[in-house]
Amino acid sequence: MFDRLGRSWNLVKFSVSVLQQDKELLVFPLLSAIAAMAVLGSFLPLILADVAIRDEGSGAPMNDQVDMALIFIIYVIEYFVMFFFNAALVSAALERIHGGNPTVASGLKVAFAKIGIIFFYSIIAATVGVLLRSIGERGGLVGRLLSGITGIVWSLASFLVVPVLVSRNVGPIDAVKESLSLMRRTWGENIIANAGLGIVFFLVYIGVTMMMFALMALSSSLGSGTGIIGLLAVFVVLFVVIALVQATLQGIFSAALYHYAIDGEDDAGIPAAILGGAFSPKKP
Repeated sequence: MFDRLGRSWNLVKFSVSVLQQDKELLVFPLLSAIAAMAVLGSFLPLILADVAIRDEGSGAPMNDQVDMALIFIIYVIEYFVMFFFNAALVSAALERIHGGNPTVASGLKVAFAKIGIIFFYSIIAATVGVLLRSIGERGGLVGRLLSGITGIVWSLASFLVVPVLVSRNVGPIDAVKESLSLMRRTWGENIIANAGLGIVFFLVYIGVTMMMFALMALSSSLGSGTGIIGLLAVFVVLFVVIALVQATLQGIFSAALYHYAIDGEDDAGIPAAILGGAFSPKKP
């Protein structure tokens, strides 16, 4: 157990080293967030109109169908945006892992080349998301538990779908199958490694939050209202940067794990001592 925890931490450190070499990889999560907010904003009038119709209390059955259709469409587009830029990020990370010198343009080029497959995978992911949402909302406590557990399993099973789509000429269904196959052989390491990354950033968020409240309390005691507003703005930017770093590391992390899972060799500067136990070689 402790060996696996240590290995997970080393994987995070390796991902950090890749990010240090290619800080431009932070652009992909930033573009993803901007695009996702733009998509949500474009649907806001429809969402508000649907809420207004429901408040009138007329045509409820039809409204339920409209709600589901609207949610599905939003899910598809939002997932597409997320997977598109994640594919660009993973592609760039794999390029670095294989000894190349990635750029934002090179990552986007691969994502555009896979745009059709990414879209179809977005439909699959959106379907799963809507079904889990429906089960959670209509199944009571049992439904929420079932939805939550199934959601976790789906997240683990699909963790390496994007690296598969980027690296291989396969469809979304085959990519899910391959990701699931890798998860079955490595579910323990996968869980621990992702939990390790989550714990690190949880601690970072806690530390930054405590610092923010301490500085704001000090500014308040000095009677500086402008200082409080300025500190708040600074920490909002800081939280955004931390979120971008976390998302970028997550993409690099999945690329590194996929690389070693497939190649099984340290041919690109990935320390064998770090990745050696993360994936068990597939037995013939």
